[in-house]
Amino acid sequence: MNGRGARGPASDRQRPRGQRRPPKPAPGVAARIAVVAALHAVTANHRPADTVLDDPSGPFATLEPRERALARAILGIALRRHGQIRDALGRFLDKALPKKSGPLGSILEVAAAQILFMDVADHAAVSIAVDLAGQDRDAQHFKGLANAVLRRLAEGRDAILADQDEAVLNTPRWLSTSWTAAYGAESALSIALAHLEEAPLDLTARSDAAALAERLGGTLLPTGTVRLLPGGAIDALDGFAEGAFWVQDAAAALPARLLGDVAGRAVADLCAAPGGKTLQLAAAGALVTAVDHSAERLKRVEQNLARTGLSARLVTADALAFDPGELYDAVLLDAPCSASGTIRRHPDVALLKRPADVAALAELQRKLLARAVSLLRPGGILVYSTCSLEPAEGEAQAEWALRTLPLSPSPMQPAEIGGLDALCRGGYLRSLPSDLPADEPRLSGLDGFFAARFVKN
Repeated sequence: MNGRGARGPASDRQRPRGQRRPPKPAPGVAARIAVVAALHAVTANHRPADTVLDDPSGPFATLEPRERALARAILGIALRRHGQIRDALGRFLDKALPKKSGPLGSILEVAAAQILFMDVADHAAVSIAVDLAGQDRDAQHFKGLANAVLRRLAEGRDAILADQDEAVLNTPRWLSTSWTAAYGAESALSIALAHLEEAPLDLTARSDAAALAERLGGTLLPTGTVRLLPGGAIDALDGFAEGAFWVQDAAAALPARLLGDVAGRAVADLCAAPGGKTLQLAAAGALVTAVDHSAERLKRVEQNLARTGLSARLVTADALAFDPGELYDAVLLDAPCSASGTIRRHPDVALLKRPADVAALAELQRKLLARAVSLLRPGGILVYSTCSLEPAEGEAQAEWALRTLPLSPSPMQPAEIGGLDALCRGGYLRSLPSDLPADEPRLSGLDGFFAARFVKN
């Protein structure tokens, strides 16, 4: 053994004599600490949840697998039911929390998520929350308040939940108004209720979807996606290591199919990351050029290509400035958008997005559409898609493109998407989170998606 090993870790050597290593948190406490930090990052600092979860120096990075799974479950509930949680806590708070109360608000919301919606002992949720408040310089002054509010919440849980309108409380008003105008009050309500269920795990098979469904005990959807109940580590699924599949929502897998037979054809996939569509096109035999502005996100695409044994040319570039010096047979533009169609899968979207985001993104989408057309040869196919429920990012953009750009419409047919007539709306693909119902709620629904197909004149 070398000298360093005999003397112990460097952190121990640097610790003053007599000072011991801080005790390891009790089981479950580390998960709550991480969730409080993550929830605060989303609600106070407006960081997307995925960036917090994937941050190598973030609160989830050092959690053991079991603690990480618990933390993700709590965070998911705290975000998905955020409106109800705040409403419930507000019934026991006479006024807003003091500005100098540190993470107290997040501590209360994390505890409330467990008390109201999870199979966690009330006393454990309350006790841990009070302890966490006591460990913070600012929040420690409100330990008594936290204890009182959470105990009263636990006592009144059933009456509170019975009195709440979950669809209204958990849906920002501007989104509800938009969906009602676009799809009608009944559909808007169905969308809001669908968002309250955890999304299924959808997989796209590299080759034989039916065989993969049988292998994993999943459901084969009419569109060819293999659907499983959510939960568990994806990399532990049979076939992951050999590259038999990749994760991709069933709706997100549809736009690439609208390009038809792409074998041997030159296809540009603009704004390509996280890469599911690139993998689809490569598996179908296309000569794919995948373009994305983020080199880091393209690394993940590269890893999935290597895992699945597929190939594509990856280009780190702003799609608006991308100039390959050649024209493509087809272009797939999955444009940046508000992502309001992914709220079921990413509930933080409902807390982070604002109407102004839709307007700003719509302007960018028009620029990207014009650029995409310039990359096409005459007679080439363009598919434009967004994971948004907002018509301003979907139908309105398609109509603008037909008025402004040298394009002709190429309406899609139900047979191209597994015979699902309900998703063919006005010749466009339009999926809603309430589509594709199933007896098991967690096996139902789709991301909200829009796609339009054009031919260049």
